[in-house]
Amino acid sequence: MKINYLKNQDSGNFFLMAGPCVVEGRDMALEIAEKIKTITDRLAIPYIFKASYRKANRTKLDSFTGIGDELALSILKEVGDTFQLPTVTDIHESEEAALAAQYVDVLQIPAFLCRQTELLIAAAQTGKAVNVKKGQFMHGSGMGFAVEKIKAINPDADVMLTDRGNSFGYSDIVVDYRNIIEMKAFDVPVVMDCTHSLQQPNQSSGVTGGKPALIETIAKAAIAVGADGIFIETHPNPSVAKSDGANMLALDKLEGLLEKLLKVREAVK
Repeated sequence: MKINYLKNQDSGNFFLMAGPCVVEGRDMALEIAEKIKTITDRLAIPYIFKASYRKANRTKLDSFTGIGDELALSILKEVGDTFQLPTVTDIHESEEAALAAQYVDVLQIPAFLCRQTELLIAAAQTGKAVNVKKGQFMHGSGMGFAVEKIKAINPDADVMLTDRGNSFGYSDIVVDYRNIIEMKAFDVPVVMDCTHSLQQPNQSSGVTGGKPALIETIAKAAIAVGADGIFIETHPNPSVAKSDGANMLALDKLEGLLEKLLKVREAVK
């Protein structure tokens, strides 16, 4: 992939997209980025720092959405510049694409919006890499149309597809690993979102639940079936995270998990 600052691409390892759910503040973002960079440099894993600059899809009106768009985006740029790391963030509406593209290297299309043609076109027009999350309501083979929309505007675009599970009833998500194989058929890197795929949405409390104890299980299976990348939201203390803490990985558990995943990768080569 032709993404600014993306290192270790010749290692043969999977790549990692990881960071907090949302930018909560400068110090936290820098702390997480530095820790993960140290780990991934040692393990020769290509790494993209992830954080949303704003959360648009919230259950409750008073849920935390961000610290302010320009401030959060500027922090993402500082992370990239300070640690020479590529960065990725979500965009939600077409007019956000050009703004976010000034600060980050990869634009991410949220799962609920993966069919929004104008949003995909706007992302493609920036010239940035685009990561499209598969909707919880879709099968992998249907994501080829998202790739087509982006490539029609920018044939040279780096496009990634990310699975984050499928809705199962009203308040659970399950992972069907056939989706990884189906999306790899489109000749683009395929990523497994190991944390959002363990969400338990639509809780009566208005706060999404999760099953973080299964993150390792989801990640190992994804590598075993051929995922090119792993997506993990992580936080020094998930219990106090301002968004999606219920399904995050504690930051101090990341290194051990990645070491295990490298062994799985080596075993299935």
